[in-house]
Amino acid sequence: MYKITKLSILATLCFFLIHSLAWGKEHNKQPTQAVVIAAFGTTVPEALSGILNIRERIRKKYPNTEIRIAFTSNMIRAIWHKRQHDPDYIKTNPAVPQDILTVQGPLATIANLQDEGFTTILVQPTHITLGEEYLDLVSYVQGLNSIRTIKEKTQPFKQLVIGRPALGTMGDVHPYPQDIELIAKALSVDIAQAAKAGSALVYMGHGNDFFPSGGSYLQFADTMNRLNPQVKTYIGSVEGFPGLNHVVQQLKSDKVQKVLLKPFMTVAGDHAQNDMSGPEAESWKSILTKEGFEVTTIMQGLGEVDSFADVFAQHLTELAQDNGIKLD
Repeated sequence: MYKITKLSILATLCFFLIHSLAWGKEHNKQPTQAVVIAAFGTTVPEALSGILNIRERIRKKYPNTEIRIAFTSNMIRAIWHKRQHDPDYIKTNPAVPQDILTVQGPLATIANLQDEGFTTILVQPTHITLGEEYLDLVSYVQGLNSIRTIKEKTQPFKQLVIGRPALGTMGDVHPYPQDIELIAKALSVDIAQAAKAGSALVYMGHGNDFFPSGGSYLQFADTMNRLNPQVKTYIGSVEGFPGLNHVVQQLKSDKVQKVLLKPFMTVAGDHAQNDMSGPEAESWKSILTKEGFEVTTIMQGLGEVDSFADVFAQHLTELAQDNGIKLD
C-alpha cells in the first residue's frame, strides 16, 4: 500500500512538472503578430490625438498585441525627426510621445517588426477614402508580399495583410456602401451637435486634384442625409471635386443660414487650422462668412471620436478574421 501511494505521488508530481514546463514554454514564447497603424500623419501636436486615440481604441480591444504607428508622409516624418533633436521643442511639448518623434514610414516599421521576430503583420490604414495615399500603401504591401526566398522557412513574413480605409474599398467581401453607412452612423454625434445649434453640418475633406476621390464623399453625404433627415449634411474638399464653391451653391439653394463646420479628416491638423478655420480671406470659414452664413467651427479630428476610431478597430478585426489570424 505504501509503495502504491509513493508511486502515485511521484506520478502526480511528474505530471504537474511536465505541464508546468509546457505552460511556461507557451507563455514565454515570443509573440509573432503585430499591427501597424498607418496614418498620413500631422505636424500639429494637438492634432496627434486623432491618431493616438485610434491606437488606444485598438489597444483596448487587443491589449496583448504589439501595435506600432507609421506615417506615410515623408515630409511630416522629417519634421518630427528634426524636432526630436530640439531640446526647446521637447521641453514645450512634453505630451508628444517618443514614438512620434522617431516615427518611421510603413516600410521601415514593417521591416523593424520583421527583424524583431514578428512574422504576421497586419497593416491598418487610417486614411478616409480609397485614394492616392491608401493605394500607394497597398502597393508597398504587395511589393513585400512578392518576395520569394529559395527556402520557405526563410520567407520574411508568414502573413502580411492590409485593411480598408474608413469609407471602404473595392470588392464584394466587404461592400463599400456598408462601410460608408457604418461611418455615417458612427458620426451621429455630429448630427446631434448640429441639431442642437440649429445648423447645417458642413464637412471639409482633403480630396485630390489628380485622383477621382469625390464620389465617396458625395455618397457619404447622401447617406448622412438619408439616415438623418433632420439635419442637412454637406461635404467639400480642399483639393479636387467637390470644392467649396459646390458646397456654397448647395447651401444657398437650400436656404441655409447657419453652418457647423468640421474637418472630415482623421486629424484636425494644418488643413483644419488654416484652410478650414484660419483668419485668412481664403479659408472656408472666411469665405462662408462673407457669403452670408453664420459659421461655427469645431476643431476635432474624426479619430478623436471614439465611435469613429472604433470603425478602424472593426476593420482590423475583420481583416484578421478574413485571413485566419487570431489577435489577442
